[in-house]
Amino acid sequence: MRKLIFIGFIVAGSAVGLLSTVGDSWALKLLMICIGALVGTVAGGALSRMGRGGLMFHRNETLRGLGTTSDDLMDNYWRDEGHPQFMKPPSPDSNPFGGTGGVAD
Repeated sequence: MRKLIFIGFIVAGSAVGLLSTVGDSWALKLLMICIGALVGTVAGGALSRMGRGGLMFHRNETLRGLGTTSDDLMDNYWRDEGHPQFMKPPSPDSNPFGGTGGVAD
């Protein structure tokens, strides 16, 4: 059934290309038939899902967003500078007791 839908879209695209150039030369008709077949191939392949092979992998999303999965570590890499969540060492610029570290503190 998928191949029938796929081939039907190719034929429909070619027919639209041919009908759009009824009074023109054969070179233009051939070009429009090829363009219509190309568009029909893309549309038919997408709508009949010809490119999808096998079963889709189902991901478990129960722990997503808690910072524990590898996807969370990957999403927050630049924010956490490569360290796991809540395990980032303190930066050398921060003062643990507050203040700016100036003479007046």
